[in-house]
Order: sequence, then structure tokens, then C-alpha cells
Amino acid sequence: MSTFDPAALECLAAIVEEGGFERAARRLSITQSAVSQRLRALEAQVGTVLIVRSRPLRPTAAGQLLLKHTRQLRLLRADLERDLGELAPSMAGGNHEEERISIAINADSIATWALPALGGLARQGLPLEVITDDQDFTHEWLREGQVLGCVTTLKQALRGCRVAALGAMDYMAVATPGWLQAQCPRGLTPHNFRELPFIAFNRKDDMQAEFVARAFGLRRVRLRQVFVPSSEGQVRAVLAGWGVSVVPELLVRGLLQQGQLVDALPGQRLPIQLYWHCWNLQSEVLDALTAALRGTAGQALGQP
Repeated sequence: MSTFDPAALECLAAIVEEGGFERAARRLSITQSAVSQRLRALEAQVGTVLIVRSRPLRPTAAGQLLLKHTRQLRLLRADLERDLGELAPSMAGGNHEEERISIAINADSIATWALPALGGLARQGLPLEVITDDQDFTHEWLREGQVLGCVTTLKQALRGCRVAALGAMDYMAVATPGWLQAQCPRGLTPHNFRELPFIAFNRKDDMQAEFVARAFGLRRVRLRQVFVPSSEGQVRAVLAGWGVSVVPELLVRGLLQQGQLVDALPGQRLPIQLYWHCWNLQSEVLDALTAALRGTAGQALGQP
């Protein structure tokens, strides 16, 4: 099997991750011409095109395989860094910006329990890149080899990966007391939800519709929706009187206790089971990530 130049592999990764040759050159501190030369040399070695020169740039199937290989090499180097740091502390801290360890986590977990879980590893110098997406889509980043792990709702392990249950995040409908009294003094009902504005994360987000459908025993629902692509932003929009939103109870517990928000459908909760998927490789970094996420999720969400 051919041995690929690590610099050329990181060049390919930089082009894809940065979205272009110029930004890749800036990240790698080389010229744009050098970026093109490294890519051409790698394509010549493989014998096929690795990047489709479209807008945005995207890797070919062969390019995806080499990107996954590159990220596996990063993981091996990160493992080595940890081991060297224990044996020879002066060797620690050698990670470069391009050596990022990428994981995909849903926005609601980032807004509640995930960052505290990762805090210890970040302070130890692990070069994390946290990518956010809807919890029903984060596993696609792992399936495509763009990350080494993800928090998702998918229960079955992806090919070549292992999976661990994290627990259930409870979702509830919230609004301000004044808005709820003015718009629907009896709270959400099967008769009024179609007239009320719901604040969703983005067009992928079906949490609002799923909550309403389950609450009222309906197969499908259509909602008036406003989109705010931030978990904390959704809460701020509710506080500003934009409407009602279905959000993690963990995110608004303090605001409920303070009386700034109220339960728009008392007692109704939608538990969403979360799972951690990662490559099925022997790796101290993967083990540390798994332990950190499972430990904090177990405390925040309850043991699965």
C-alpha cells in the first residue's frame, strides 16, 4: 500500500475544512500555489481527483476516504502527545492548529451539559473542534468521516463505530407568564396551537412539531414557526415575547424557578434519548472523551 505524505493529507483536509485554497494556505502558513501543488501530487499518487472544484468545494468519494485517514492520523498523534506529556512533560503542548480533534454535538447539549464535560480535556490542551448540528443529523458528520465522534439520537452503532447511551434530555414548552396569559390563558390546547408562533432552531428542527403531536395524540401537525439558530437564542426570544418554544428543561430550570418562564403545557415532557458514537479504535483520546461525556451526561440527564 502507498505511503501518503502527511503534509499533503493535511493540505487536503485544510482545503475541505476551510472551504477553499486561499484559506487553506493561510491556515498552513504556505502559499496558495504550494497548496495546489500538494493536492496535485496527492491526486497523482492516488490516481484520481480528490476534490470537486464546485461552490462550495467538496471531496470526492476517494477524497472522503483520505480525509477519514487523515483524521485517524490526528487521533494517533493526539494519543502520542498525551503519552509523551506523561513521560516527558517538556514534550507536551506540541499540537498544531491543524491537528484538531473534531466531534459533532447537538446545540442543546452544548448549551447545557456538554461543554462542562469537555472542560477538563480542553484545559489539558486537547485541540478540540466542536461542530454543532441538530441531534438527528450529527451522526451524518461521523458517517462521512468528518468527525471522530458525535452525540446523536441514533441508537444503532454506525459501521466501524461503537456507541454508548448517555441518557434522556427532557423537553418542555415554555413561554413568559404575560405572553401566555394574553395569547392562551388556558395554556396550549389542541384547539389553539395552530394559531401560536413557535420558536424553532432551524428548518431541520422538528422538536416543536413532535412535542405538539405527541402531547395531543396527532400524527402530523403544521405550526407557525420563527427560526432562531441558537438554543440560548430561542430562550431569549421567548423571554422577549416572540412566542412559545420547546426547549430542554435543563436549559430553563433557573428561569422557571424565578418565574420568568412558565410551563405552557404543565406536566408534558418529551424525553429525547441521546447516544455517543465514536470510531471503534484503541485510543486514549477516544476513551477520555467517552468517559468525560458519559460521566457528565449521567449526572445532568440521569443514568441511561
